[in-house]
Amino acid sequence: MDDELKKMPARFYRSETGAEPVREWLRDLDRKDRLAIGADVATVEYGWPLGMPTCRPLGAGLWEVRSDLATNRIARVLFCEVSGQMILLHGFMKKSRKTPNSDLALARARQKEVDDDKSPYRQHVR
Repeated sequence: MDDELKKMPARFYRSETGAEPVREWLRDLDRKDRLAIGADVATVEYGWPLGMPTCRPLGAGLWEVRSDLATNRIARVLFCEVSGQMILLHGFMKKSRKTPNSDLALARARQKEVDDDKSPYRQHVR
């Protein structure tokens, strides 16, 4: 697929120390799971805006990519949109029906960082 066709290209959130937690989380998963999650992220990149079942708003500019994996497991990648980019903030395996407050709080803290006017995400131009 051609990157020029992406309506909202994905970028990994990067901390001040250079860590990319979503990329690191994905690397720890098995290949099949990485491919399934990657396909769902790509669906959002090329099809934005879209909704259920692949993507759902969580409020205040935070969204989730919803991935159903083998053996009845559920993965979520939380993201926000900044300057036409999909910033992948946090990834986790969902263990209950409700998204844990700790996962939401972590994603919202990272969202606040990237929403800052001085953020390098704001300065990136496609």
